[in-house]
Amino acid sequence: MGNCCVTPSGSSEGKKKKKNKPNPFSIDYGAIHGSGGTSKLCVLKDPTGNNINESYDLGRELGRGEFGVTYLCTDSETGDKFACKSISKKKLRTAVDIEDVRREVEIMKHMPKHPNIVSLKDTYEDDNAVHIVMELCEGGELFDRIVARGHYTERAAAHVMKTIVEVVQMCHRHGVMHRDLKPENFLFANKKETAPIKAIDFGLSVFFKPGERFNEIVGSPYYMAPEVLKRNYGPEVDVWSAGVILYILLCGVPPFWAETEQGVAQAIIRSVVDFKRDPWPKVSDNAKDLVKKMLDPDPTRRLTALQVLEHPWLQNIKKAPNVSLGETVKARLKQFSVMNKLKKRALRVIAEHLSSEEVAGIKEAFDTMDSGKRGKVNLEEFKIGLQNLGHHIADPDLQILMEAADADGDGSLNYGEFVAVSVHLKKMANDEHLHKAFTFFDKNGSGYIEIEELRDALSDEDDANSEEVISAIMHDVDADQDGRISYEEFAAMMKSGTDWRKASRQYSRERFNSLSLKLMRDGSLQVATEGR
Repeated sequence: MGNCCVTPSGSSEGKKKKKNKPNPFSIDYGAIHGSGGTSKLCVLKDPTGNNINESYDLGRELGRGEFGVTYLCTDSETGDKFACKSISKKKLRTAVDIEDVRREVEIMKHMPKHPNIVSLKDTYEDDNAVHIVMELCEGGELFDRIVARGHYTERAAAHVMKTIVEVVQMCHRHGVMHRDLKPENFLFANKKETAPIKAIDFGLSVFFKPGERFNEIVGSPYYMAPEVLKRNYGPEVDVWSAGVILYILLCGVPPFWAETEQGVAQAIIRSVVDFKRDPWPKVSDNAKDLVKKMLDPDPTRRLTALQVLEHPWLQNIKKAPNVSLGETVKARLKQFSVMNKLKKRALRVIAEHLSSEEVAGIKEAFDTMDSGKRGKVNLEEFKIGLQNLGHHIADPDLQILMEAADADGDGSLNYGEFVAVSVHLKKMANDEHLHKAFTFFDKNGSGYIEIEELRDALSDEDDANSEEVISAIMHDVDADQDGRISYEEFAAMMKSGTDWRKASRQYSRERFNSLSLKLMRDGSLQVATEGR
């Protein structure tokens, strides 16, 4: 789910001056709203129950968003596997946040069963969180699967795009605007070659009526349509986002990219699409025509989802070129995955170096947390137990603790594993931890991560063995382009998200108010006055 950035009333947050301008895609948005209490807060209208632990065991983390963390979830009776999106009530600090969660569930209930849309199983709500149990998609992310295949062609891109636009059409047909289409929100159902792609996240989706206009600036920056920045939009934004995905599928990089948030917004407003870089010269005219029509900056001229599906390129998929788009495109797509894997590798190092402080009474704590008396503690029990002991640990730290200690990988902690866990964890952003991770990579103690050391760090990742990928990562992280990664550059990558794939975060209301004003002063953005 996400935070709909409605027009503020009397907010002064956007007026605060900051000496160090933060990366807009890595802000702690929860901190913006303060820390009001959330006890006895009721979010869902009609949940399945209030104690998810009676029916399910929550295991390892599968994914993370601004408000929710998705876990592997096992039905206690049948052993069937699902995904559970758990949303902490402490992060629901405004009426808008609460409505977002409620609407996400209502939309999932409203959408008809569709082979390419993840299905809702159950919903639970307790004093601490809302839990949304959904169909599990174990086949991995869209681009990971593409990279894993040896032969990637225009025809393969067409098949993927057809599925994505069919999802868009289904949403629009049922009065739902998705508003956050991006590659990460499409997973394969399983690891089979014939597995279907599933749309998995409706956290920013809204119901709409024909002709209704919206002004909330939400979504992921690189996939935003220009009219979103202008605060006057309708369902046409979903076709734009799908067009951005299509552009990436065909060449491996986003069409609108810059080093700053203002630069990204300006590139989107200009809407100049580059068809000169490799491999565009060898992409069919039909494919390029569809990209142009999906990325038309005028939403009244932009194709509808139905018109996209009726376009000759998708109507004649079997005639689309089946010639490889080239190693350059595959290498670019690999960067999607590998850059994030570098961060995950660093997080594992941090977890391995967490100090195990004195834990008096640990056996008693374990017995208390083991509410089911099964001799093991699952993630939800662990989290609640630590809170009851007065240890309010951030979700990322909690997951690191679990993964570091869960030696057998079953998603739960037995007593031996539990003993290894420190209950006094410092925050992930602590420089001490980042220094330990950096030192791990800096094998020769030079004070820099050199390209050979970067190669070694990623040697256990199957899709990181391309020299082109390693070089591209070095280029992205190495801000001063001296051929090595300093601690400052490493820390910036870990804290800010320099890779644009994982930089897809919702902008805060204040950031966009400031950005809109700045662009207006520059004359590059005309903001519509009418909106929802």
